[in-house]
Amino acid sequence: MKDVLINLEMQNVPVRYAAPFKTIKKLDHSYEKTLQKPEPQTPQERETFLTKAFPASFQWATSSESFKVEGAWAADGKGETIWDRFGHENQAFNNHTVDTACDSYRKVDVDVYLLRGLGVNTYQFSISWARVFPSGYRASMSNEGVLYYNNLINALVESGIRPVATLYHWDLPQAMQDEGGWTKDFIVEAFKDYADFCFSQFGDRVKDWNTFSSPWVVSHAGYGTGEHAPGVKDYVTASYQVTHNILKSHAEAWHVYNDKYRGPQGGKVGIALNSDWAQPGDPMKPEDVAAAERYLEFMLGWFAHPIFIDGDYSQVLKTQIEKKKTDCTGSVPAVLPTFTAEEKARIKGTSDFFGLNHYTSRLVSSSVGGCVPGPQGVGDFRAYVDPSWPTTASDWIVSLPSGLRSLLAYIKNKYLTTHNVPIYITGNGMPTEYSGDPLNDTSRIDYLSGYINEALKAITDDGVDVQRFTVQSFMDGFEGKQGYSERFGLLHVNFEDSSRPRSPKQSAYFYAQIIEQNGFVSRKKVNEVFEGLKISQAPRLPPLPPSEVPSASKIVWEKFTPQKKFDRQMYHYGNFSEDFLWGVSSSAYQIEGGWNVDGKGPSVWDTFTQRPGSGIPEDGVGNIACDSYNRLDEDLYMLRAMNVKSYRFSLSWSRIFPNGRRASLNQKGVDYYNRLINGLLALKITPMVTIYHWDLPQALQDEGGWEKAEMIDIFNDYCDFCFATFGDRVKFWMTMNDPQGIAWLGYGTGKIPPNIKKPGTAPYQVAHNLIKAHATAYHTYDDKYRSSQKGVVSIALNAEWVEPKDITVPREITAADRAMQFQVGWFAHPIFKNGDYPEAMKAQVLVKSELQGLSESRLPSFTEEEKNLIKGTADMFCVNHYTTRIVTHITGDITTASYQNDWDYSEEEIVDQPTTPIGFTRAVSFGIRRLLNWIKEEYGDPDIYVTENSVSTPRDWAWDEIDRVFFHKTYIDEALKAYELDGVKVKGYATYLMDSFQFLYGYIFGFGLHHVDFNNPNRPRSPKFSAHAYYNIVKNNGFPRTEDETMLYGQFKEGMFWSSATASYQIEGAWREDGKGLSIWDKFTHTPGKISQHDTGDFACNSYNKLDDDIAALKKLQVSHYRFSISWPRVMPDGTTKYINQAGLDYYNKVVDALIAANIQPQVTLYHWDLPQALQDVGGWENETIIERFKDYADVMFKNLGPKVKLWITFNEPFIITVLGHVQGAHAPGFSDRPDTLPYIVSHNIIKSHAEAWHVYNDKYRASQNGKVAITVNSDWAEPRNPYKQEDYEAARSVVEFYLGWYVHPIFNGDYSPHVKRSVLEQSLAGGLTKSRLPEFTPEEIKRINGTYDYFGLNHYCSVLAFPVDFGTTQHYEADRGVVVISDRTWIESGSSWLKMTPFGLRRLLRFIKEEYRNPPIVITENGVSENGPVDLNDVHRKYYYEQYINQVLKAYLIDGVNIIGYTAWSLLDNLEWAVGYTERFGLFYVNRSDPDFTRTPKASVSYYSSIIRCNGFPNPADGPHECWNPNAEPTTEPTTGPTTKPPVTKEPIDNLNFLGLKLSAKEAETGFNVTFALLIVAVTAVICLSIGIFLALRKSRK
Repeated sequence: MKDVLINLEMQNVPVRYAAPFKTIKKLDHSYEKTLQKPEPQTPQERETFLTKAFPASFQWATSSESFKVEGAWAADGKGETIWDRFGHENQAFNNHTVDTACDSYRKVDVDVYLLRGLGVNTYQFSISWARVFPSGYRASMSNEGVLYYNNLINALVESGIRPVATLYHWDLPQAMQDEGGWTKDFIVEAFKDYADFCFSQFGDRVKDWNTFSSPWVVSHAGYGTGEHAPGVKDYVTASYQVTHNILKSHAEAWHVYNDKYRGPQGGKVGIALNSDWAQPGDPMKPEDVAAAERYLEFMLGWFAHPIFIDGDYSQVLKTQIEKKKTDCTGSVPAVLPTFTAEEKARIKGTSDFFGLNHYTSRLVSSSVGGCVPGPQGVGDFRAYVDPSWPTTASDWIVSLPSGLRSLLAYIKNKYLTTHNVPIYITGNGMPTEYSGDPLNDTSRIDYLSGYINEALKAITDDGVDVQRFTVQSFMDGFEGKQGYSERFGLLHVNFEDSSRPRSPKQSAYFYAQIIEQNGFVSRKKVNEVFEGLKISQAPRLPPLPPSEVPSASKIVWEKFTPQKKFDRQMYHYGNFSEDFLWGVSSSAYQIEGGWNVDGKGPSVWDTFTQRPGSGIPEDGVGNIACDSYNRLDEDLYMLRAMNVKSYRFSLSWSRIFPNGRRASLNQKGVDYYNRLINGLLALKITPMVTIYHWDLPQALQDEGGWEKAEMIDIFNDYCDFCFATFGDRVKFWMTMNDPQGIAWLGYGTGKIPPNIKKPGTAPYQVAHNLIKAHATAYHTYDDKYRSSQKGVVSIALNAEWVEPKDITVPREITAADRAMQFQVGWFAHPIFKNGDYPEAMKAQVLVKSELQGLSESRLPSFTEEEKNLIKGTADMFCVNHYTTRIVTHITGDITTASYQNDWDYSEEEIVDQPTTPIGFTRAVSFGIRRLLNWIKEEYGDPDIYVTENSVSTPRDWAWDEIDRVFFHKTYIDEALKAYELDGVKVKGYATYLMDSFQFLYGYIFGFGLHHVDFNNPNRPRSPKFSAHAYYNIVKNNGFPRTEDETMLYGQFKEGMFWSSATASYQIEGAWREDGKGLSIWDKFTHTPGKISQHDTGDFACNSYNKLDDDIAALKKLQVSHYRFSISWPRVMPDGTTKYINQAGLDYYNKVVDALIAANIQPQVTLYHWDLPQALQDVGGWENETIIERFKDYADVMFKNLGPKVKLWITFNEPFIITVLGHVQGAHAPGFSDRPDTLPYIVSHNIIKSHAEAWHVYNDKYRASQNGKVAITVNSDWAEPRNPYKQEDYEAARSVVEFYLGWYVHPIFNGDYSPHVKRSVLEQSLAGGLTKSRLPEFTPEEIKRINGTYDYFGLNHYCSVLAFPVDFGTTQHYEADRGVVVISDRTWIESGSSWLKMTPFGLRRLLRFIKEEYRNPPIVITENGVSENGPVDLNDVHRKYYYEQYINQVLKAYLIDGVNIIGYTAWSLLDNLEWAVGYTERFGLFYVNRSDPDFTRTPKASVSYYSSIIRCNGFPNPADGPHECWNPNAEPTTEPTTGPTTKPPVTKEPIDNLNFLGLKLSAKEAETGFNVTFALLIVAVTAVICLSIGIFLALRKSRK
């Protein structure tokens, strides 16, 4: 691509066109005028390529159309269009459909990203009428559809791209076509209203509107030939009637804008008409000239004449049709409607510009069309092409660029003499076949260069006012009947990949050059545009004293290592400084390729990788790499799209000096870097240049490389040349990258070039020379260039963070400090401190050397002169960082001299952190914050730039690599914490631009934001998911607080009830007392291997015997309600009415009475998983007889407790019963043998059981008891793993459907949801079954189940990220769901692996329920969070959880209008958490199970939750302290049901604490605990001091 425009700039290059017209007699008609122009040019002049620029204000555009690119055909309520129907009826090539298309509906960021890369200033897109108005009418307006276009428009405007909106590009709502579509008069008013809505919604930002694009195609192909949707074949009447109605619709839309919006919005409205150019087959034949003019009248004039001339069809058109009417009395081939005088006046002049779509030309000859319908028959002409004209993949498009110029002149002469408006070329392009090499589209480059140049001639030579050129199209898309077999795009779209990745073709890079140059001229002088970002030069830091052993910077470990996980994981919202330098990075050998071209000499990496047995995976080499040496435009495209402020790249020493010395200067190498630097500056991107990034010229290595001191002067001369050559534009220099890697890996282990294995001496000698070489180069810049160039110079050091194995052990702190000094201090200490190595390193190597019998240290010494030369030779601290490890002290081997053996520490992974494909390199985000703090403390608070930071992902992941998104979100946020919270001077951040040659790993891993296909010779670059995520971080300059994270202040409705919950098996204990029968959980917990730590519910919290304590806890909490469950086997030991255990009934009556006496209303759950074992023995929930058993059980409970209980729940979480109990086998009864059928049988019976219980209550008790009955379902909320993929949205929907659609949909609508039914059926058929494994309800059952609810009971804890997985033919519940879920790493963890804190999800789930189930009254029946490990009553994480989740509920109520009537916190008590036993604790109250009294102790969250209850929400702190936050205040809401006289609420403390065997009050226990802890600290301190004293004495004695 780099030479394309250079070649085009050649003067007087003839371009092949058709033979010029012979001169014919000059007539007054515009067509004949056009044929004779341009004059007085010669044929040679007409064929000359024009090398000029377009006008400065010229608009460069590209375009797309909704149905061709958007996909999401039925998402978010979108209505069906005629093209949806067309595809689903298999009318397109190969049965292609628009269902997903390019998935642009989900890819706003992706598309706008690539538009920025292209450099266009204008983007033309069309609005899908059916996405905005699904039925075509305003009453069906879709908020989601409107939001999509708002997001697209806003993204364009933010990127400086002018949006051009087309109201109608062929995709009529199918509902309107069913009414007759464009053939019916109603459509005019409907379109007018649709246009009015669009103008009102988007017109504040959209200033250019096309009412229609290529309406001739609608009339001709849609309603004439029937080749396009809607497939009507009626060229006699329908085609002409459609045009008639389109013209009237256009005019009405124009008048709406003119009358209502033009004043305030100031935009333009026009129409984009398509037209070929027609030239006579024989210019000497008047009949052919007349035929060619008729061709234009039947195509362009059909629409243009009414709009631009007189409001009516042209006389040529009318005369010709009238002639046919006379000639064909038996079968009239065309019926042309007529306009009234009023309609003509209404249509005339209704365009503010002339929009032209032009693709091709035709030769036209006169013919006798007879009575055949259609343009050629009615028009009496024959159109054909010259076989010498270049063809394309489409049989209707041939290339004749001169036709565009002729057509533009014709339009100017014919239509714009009185109605003088500018011409916008709204579409021009050509298709290529989807075969061969889709990226190397040279034919499109030839086509565009010719057509754009002809447009330039029309402007400069013919005086045509063309103001815009639009390339059709931006990306490959659905091309009507041809489906995806023809490709018009500047971007290649891979329709075989679900990510729909886009890769710029060569034509995109060509067009980007045209845009940058504004035509066909040389690139602008960049120095006149941008000189690079001014890097503020911090005052030079004074020399610092040497670091102590351990360094004073150990305070970083003391500060951060003891952090609680909750505090460590808390996400920080904020912004970096306005001048923060966001960037991307690369290095020469990794990306450039061109290893032996244009005079480049070999580097050590060239030699190493091409040597057989290098060990590089797949024998990878960097010979071509990303081919950046030849693809500079491609790289600049990415950088322009990223909108970064800086680009870090390295210079290839051997490309500039092939043998490493100045005498071998290679000018072509210098030219390449000049082009790169100038290209960056033209984009206002600051170059950050690394002079040496590991690729030493092989010639220098042959002389000894960095082991030789002569390298210092050689390197300095190379740097001197670079400063002199590039320093006028480069202001940010790094002398070298990761010298520690060079020294140890290159000269110690020999893993990387030059592959020298001298581990005991060479690393130290090499480092010694590297440090001096750096310092010398620094002084060269300082002495010769700084005053004139005003740049900064540093060195890029690799620094991983380490954590001590045990923060309480001093020698582990010392080992961690030693690790940092050996790794970072090796180079940073001399440069940033005192010119010498750190004391810890010097002492360590000396001792090791002595133990090895050496007379002096293997670590060389600097002279005083050298120290003075070295210290202070960095203007900022540049750091590369990837991971964090744990360090522990060891005694290293002394038999082998080695840099590594000198450490006396070992490293290990932090095993609870995410792994990466590269071993021993986990993604430990918190380490970067600590590292940045350490650098601040250790090196005098310098400015810090993170110059490399990324993570490897498998090559197979290509574009969809969520791990890198997580990595950036977490690592950058930790850097933000360092900046905003810790005061670290973090000034910049860079990550990898694109996948590249990853040194020892070759090409098997990707590190970049852009995927590079190394199997394709074009090396196409495609942005990954992470590129868009990173762009948004850059755009936001960090992480601004979102609406989700912003507190809303206000109150819930009066009568909102507040509750806490428990379940019988989890708290009651007394498993064999008072006649209770066995439950399935009794048996399950007594089965070995089922429960963590062999826990059982035999005693649980002993609530069966501790009712008073539980009531006291509830009163302290100040809830108005308490949710508890009935143990079915406690009331009916065998599950039937054969024997009712009165003791059990008495217990629950006692619970209810105690609650009411405490002014707390009972919420009773009939079934919370503890089925009588006797019923399980006869089949349990698989046996449909259980329906009657449950109905009887419910009847007994309603009868006995119903007069006092007003809120009932039939089942708790039937999903868990079904899936954990009968699919996974992790819960009782523990079945996992029939995951294909058993869950559906169980759920079927549970739903019917619920319905029967509801009807029992409704029929027998509701009138007298006046209570409410519902079922409680659990549901996570699900977000798409990749928000840019439609299939991930569908997966997220599937997650929620298999929670709610499985259980709620039958109860609220009578049957399983369509999604659940379809999913199970499709998977069943895929497995070879003939019908679905999902049982069907009979019509009677549907009627019986439908409506069996009085409210919606919801348990919710967390959210997930979902993506689809194809399970093949597997017959399993999970395969039916077809989804895998993961968690975002930014979500705060809890004590349960499955529960990540995601408050936003609750609001979204509530809104979903409102919209899906008609806004029922909702009671949140469970919501809470767990902890594990040591008991900590200060449960700040739970306070945070309740604050954030309940605030989301408030938002759902106040903002979204969700009908919330109650909230329940899970759980009142720490209890048996099913399969994990007592290892996870959800309680607001801690239960001391080691105390025989099972004492309940309130955690800190009790006070906080009770305050929310008292406030009935969140008072605004801006209004001052609110009384309800006073712990002695009364709740602000009354219970919704209960006694008419409310007993006083007593604020009694819970006085049954057991502390060290003593019965104490809560206050006394707190005092006792504090005193004991203080004494413990004193004792420990004394022991430590004594130990240190002994240690120092012994050390002194040894000296």
